[in-house]
Amino acid sequence: MSKKLKFESPTFTQRIKGMLGVDFYRLFHTPLFYIFLAIAAIIPAMVSAMTMMPDQNGNKMEPLYSNVWQIIAATEPLYVIRSIADYANMNMVFIFGGIMVSIFIGHDYKSGYVKQLFTTHAKKQDYMISKSLVCAFAMACMCVTYFIGGTVGGLMVGYETTVNVGSLIIAILGKMVMSLGWASLYTFLNIIFRRYFGISIASSFFFGTGILIIGAAAIVENLSLPTGFLNIFLYGSSVNACLTSSFGTLVLCVLVSAAWTVVYNLAGTYILNNSDVY
Repeated sequence: MSKKLKFESPTFTQRIKGMLGVDFYRLFHTPLFYIFLAIAAIIPAMVSAMTMMPDQNGNKMEPLYSNVWQIIAATEPLYVIRSIADYANMNMVFIFGGIMVSIFIGHDYKSGYVKQLFTTHAKKQDYMISKSLVCAFAMACMCVTYFIGGTVGGLMVGYETTVNVGSLIIAILGKMVMSLGWASLYTFLNIIFRRYFGISIASSFFFGTGILIIGAAAIVENLSLPTGFLNIFLYGSSVNACLTSSFGTLVLCVLVSAAWTVVYNLAGTYILNNSDVY
């Protein structure tokens, strides 16, 4: 008597584990990841050093900061940017990270990997989840190298080092936690513009700069309306993670990042399920 072989479909955990394995392998074996880690370290060091260099008349330029840690996080929660120094901190990682995500996902489509993947792997949500997690990891690593580069640069030019250590740690952790929300947003944007590589990079850069949110906040402020909801819901609470942060700030970043992740993964999965992904 012949026995019929019974094949069981892989569980969600097994599917995600397999896709994460592939995506992490690709991440660690491409120069792109290490290039952006270096960029995240070099940029803050250059910003600190260049603002202390003499100008063409031999006069020392006005420094952007007075404290080493201001290049890591703003001194207070920001709703409307008053100067470049308000934004030139670890939030810049979300700009670099957006460009990296666009290139990373864009390669999936240019190389034909997506076509091969969805021929054998029908679960589109697994693709969204895997890409969001791997890109969030990459951006969190960029936060670490940014911290190293910014700290070294600030110390070299002689900025003050006074800080509330607890608030500094929470600010860094808050921005690292927000990496997942931002990675989910960028993955979603790249699903929308999957056929237009240049537009996907431009859209990631645009949203990463926060120009849209800064403009909205400026309008709201001029109308004498509260701007707190913009900071929390639109900009992902990233600017709440500052040098006066408390444990509540970290909780807020976790909640907002989780909300972004759910919303953008569901939206991206819907688009993949209802359109030609090739």
